[in-house]
This record gives sequence, C-alpha cells and structure tokens, in this order.
Amino acid sequence: MEEPKDTHPDQVLTKRRALFKQFTRTLEPIGLVAGGRREYKADEFLTMAQDLEKLSSKPWVYFTADGNYPPTRSRPEVWSQADAFKQAQQHYQSSVKALVVAAQSGQLAAVQKAVDDVTASCKACHKDFRFE
Repeated sequence: MEEPKDTHPDQVLTKRRALFKQFTRTLEPIGLVAGGRREYKADEFLTMAQDLEKLSSKPWVYFTADGNYPPTRSRPEVWSQADAFKQAQQHYQSSVKALVVAAQSGQLAAVQKAVDDVTASCKACHKDFRFE
C-alpha cells in the first residue's frame, strides 16, 4: 500500500522526515563505534559527533502549527504539549552537545556513555511524541 503524499504547500513533513533520516544515517556509525562493532578513531568520531550536532537543531522548525496532517507519525501531543515537546528537543540537543565534549576528550568510555545518553533521549521523545 502506498503511503499518502505530503500535501502541505511547504512540504514540512517531507522536510522534517528527510532531516530525521539524516539523524539516523549520522547516528548509526556513532552507535557502531560505541558498541565496539567499529574501530574507535578519535578524530573521525569527533567529526561524526560534530555533524550530528549541526543537524540537532534543524527539524524542529518543521513542526509548524499546521504540520499535523497525514501521513505524519507525530502524536497530537507534539502540538497539545508543546512545552514538553520543546523540553524533549532541548534535552536531545544538550545530549548531543555532551557527546561532542566527550568526543573532544578522546576517551572511549566517555564517548560510550554520551552515545547512550543521546540514544536514550531519542527513545524518550519517540515514546512520548511519535507513533511507531
């Protein structure tokens, strides 16, 4: 079955989905390093963490007042609990900043903990604000 098309004149759903896909593509190799399935190279890891930080503020502008339309997977709480959604965004962004700081230290244990914190913030936001 084909998914309904994005009918918004500004394509806000399409834009935010594209950014979240970039999050995933950027976070996956970070997770592989943190999980020990890919070699830890401090300089490369720092670059990946910085790339994630650059992305971390981008999708939120596409959660507009008129952005709750099919085929969104966002829960209505994104709009009805806007303050809580904003706090979730800020928590995510601060966890990504902490990841960059950990990456700057070059210490794998610090990096692994910071990656766990980033993924936990993703999961918490998805649990409260996204239909799976």
